[in-house]
Amino acid sequence: MSMTDAPEATEASGRITRRDDALEIALFRHLDHAAASVWSFLTDPARLPEWLAPGEIEPRVGGRARLDFVDSGTVIDSAVTAFEPGTLLEYSWSGPGEPLRPVRWSLDIEGPQACRLTLTLTTPAGDDAGRGAAGWEAHLEMLAAALEGAPIRFPFERFKAARDAYRAQLAST
Repeated sequence: MSMTDAPEATEASGRITRRDDALEIALFRHLDHAAASVWSFLTDPARLPEWLAPGEIEPRVGGRARLDFVDSGTVIDSAVTAFEPGTLLEYSWSGPGEPLRPVRWSLDIEGPQACRLTLTLTTPAGDDAGRGAAGWEAHLEMLAAALEGAPIRFPFERFKAARDAYRAQLAST
């Protein structure tokens, strides 16, 4: 798989920062793919099911961000809060009536066939941030596989190992 900076399956690769009454988790990946290709996986309704969930993200601030995780029954229904074509996308990872959990994707071009993806997730302090971060670790693994043309199912073992590592990291801070 052409993804470097990828963590071992038992590690929590993200950086967690406490911010007032919230936790901010930043995950980084170097991808050996053009930023335009990665961007299409983040925004194209035809590509989203390959690594995240069926849905649609309207490409504008105020646009709808809706993802339907059929297997778990979870539906994300929020609005795009930041958008810069090809480089920045933000929406809340929550449904109506839930606390805001902003998810911010940014892409930095590192070459014609390389970019750096930064995913920043902010959760209320009372949320299970370890579970949330681990879920994104698993989905980033799915994104890497989809970029290679070999989509995978949700990697539960990766999720469980990362969840435990993040929870341990949070307990020690």
